[in-house]
Amino acid sequence: MNTLITRLRDQHDRSVDVIAGAATLHADNGNLIIPRTAPLLTSTGVDLATGTFGLSDVALGGVGAKLSIPVDYLRRMARENVPLMDDNINSWLERDDRRFLVRCLRRSIGSGEGTARAFLSDRYLRIDNLDVLMAAIKGIEKAGVAVNIASCDLTDRRMYVRFVSPEVQVMAPELLRNYRSPFDGRRGSDLPIISGGFLLKNSETGYGRYSLAPWLRIEVCTNGQTVERGTVGRTHVGARITDDDGIVDPSAETMKALLALITSQTVDTIRNYLNVDFVARAVADLERAAGVTIRKPETTINIVSRQLHYTQDQQDAILAHFIAGADLSAGGIMQAVTSVARSIDDADAAYRMETTASKALRLAAAAA
Repeated sequence: MNTLITRLRDQHDRSVDVIAGAATLHADNGNLIIPRTAPLLTSTGVDLATGTFGLSDVALGGVGAKLSIPVDYLRRMARENVPLMDDNINSWLERDDRRFLVRCLRRSIGSGEGTARAFLSDRYLRIDNLDVLMAAIKGIEKAGVAVNIASCDLTDRRMYVRFVSPEVQVMAPELLRNYRSPFDGRRGSDLPIISGGFLLKNSETGYGRYSLAPWLRIEVCTNGQTVERGTVGRTHVGARITDDDGIVDPSAETMKALLALITSQTVDTIRNYLNVDFVARAVADLERAAGVTIRKPETTINIVSRQLHYTQDQQDAILAHFIAGADLSAGGIMQAVTSVARSIDDADAAYRMETTASKALRLAAAAA
C-alpha cells in the first residue's frame, strides 16, 4: 500500500490537465503539441509556453474515439508511419469545433514535456486515484471493521485495491471439498474458508467509473472474485468544463462533495456487505450451480470462453488450471478462471476475469 501511495503522489505532483479547443492542438512527430502548458521564466515572471507530450496508447485510443479514426489504424501508423499519423490527426482536428480535456504527466515537476495519458470529453469529471484511495481509507476508519490489503494494482487504465477482513469468514466445505490449489496442491477440504472483502476501482483516463464492489477470497489458494450484486460508484461524467483554454483544476467544492460521497459509500459498503450473513448468502448462491459435473471440459470451457470473450491463451490457461484444480465440476471451472486471473501479469485482464468468474460458473453449469 505504501508503494502505491508513493506512486500516486508522484503522479499527482506531475499531473497537468488541459482544456483545449481542437483547432489549438496539433500532432508533430507522434507528439501532441498543446499551448500554454510549459512554464517559462521571463523577465516579468512566469509565463506558459507550448508543451510537447507524447501520446500514450490510452491517449491514442481517445484521439481515435473522439475523431472517429479507427484505433487499430492509428496504432499501426504510430508503429510504421508517424508522419501519416500526424496528418490524419491534424486533418480531423482542423475540422472540429469541440474542446477536449487532455490529461498529461510532466516528465518532471514544472517540465513542458511529458506524456498525454488521456484524451477525453470536456464533460469528463476528474476523480483522481489518490483522492479516491484516501477517501476510502477514511471510510474504513469510520466503519470500524478490521481489513487488510489483499492486493494493489495500478495500470495506465485503472487502479485496483482489494481489501479483505480476517473478521468476516465463512466455512464452505461443499463448494471446496474437491478443489485443490493449482499453486501448491493444498486441498480445499483442509481449508474450506472464504473471507469477505471489497474491491475499490477507479480510472483517471476514461476506462470506467469509480466503484466499490463486494469481493470474496478463497483462502486455500487466495483466488478472489467480485460479487455481482452490491456494486456502488460514481461515473466520470459531469458538467461541461467552462474554464478558458489552458491548465484547469477541479472545483474545490465539487471535489469536497465527491470525496465525502466516496467516504460515505465506503462506510455503507462495509456495513452492508462486509459481514458473515452476506458472505454466507453469496457462497450459497455459488453452490447452487457449482456442483454440476463437467463431462466434457474442453467443450464446456470453449463455450464459456466464447461467451465471455476470453482470449485463446486465457482459454488454454483455464483448461490447464481446471485440470490442476482436480474439481471436475462447474465450480472447478469458476476456480480455474479466478486462479488464472491471479496468475497473469496484466491487472486489467485479471480484473475482467475476476468479475466474470460467477458468469463462467453459470454458463458452465448450463452447458454441461
